[in-house]
Amino acid sequence: KLIKKKLTFVEKDVKKRTRATLTFDNFDAKNAEIKGIWRDAKTGKTLDIKLNKDFELGYETGSESIERELIQSASFSDRYFRVVVSNDRAVAVKIFEKKTDRLLQKINLDGQQRGAESISIGDYNFDGFQDFSIFESFYAGANTSSLYFLYDPTTKNFFNSEYEGTSLEFDEKKKLISMTNQCCAGSSVIKATYKVVKNKMVLVRERCYKWDEKKGGLIEKPIKQCQ
Repeated sequence: KLIKKKLTFVEKDVKKRTRATLTFDNFDAKNAEIKGIWRDAKTGKTLDIKLNKDFELGYETGSESIERELIQSASFSDRYFRVVVSNDRAVAVKIFEKKTDRLLQKINLDGQQRGAESISIGDYNFDGFQDFSIFESFYAGANTSSLYFLYDPTTKNFFNSEYEGTSLEFDEKKKLISMTNQCCAGSSVIKATYKVVKNKMVLVRERCYKWDEKKGGLIEKPIKQCQ
């Protein structure tokens, strides 16, 4: 976390206890070099850390863009992710084994990159296995989309679910997916609920809401009025 130019990272063990801290005083992302101190929480041992800036996220200058790999904050207990970015696009995701750093799988894709926060984890087909998603795009209003990759316990790899919809939310208890699609500054909203059958989204219910000036709120209308 960053508080008054003091940037602190906390290293946790498997029981979520603090193992060490890494602190950078007077942190400024514009600096070409930053210095910090790593401190062991148990022994108090310290190490001086110096980091030199290699690149900044954004558009590259020149005739050809350069691909970069960004390690992600989200991970599994045994695997971690690197997203391959080129300018403002995420063009692939690589999955590595934590113990060995061995590349397990590479998936090509295309979406807007969000730095180290591109990946999320969840059980998206409600089969008891953890899956992952990667941010795809912002749209008008609050609408967003992601690409969802499901785990195959037979191959131990991930495959594209081809789920479609904006602002999807997953209820693992009810085993339902909800979708919200806003239009026209929030004056028109479609809400839909899906179940998962054979790794496919199957529509259960779809509703339309329109803004009512007299009542000062969204009122449910026939679905045709939102289409």
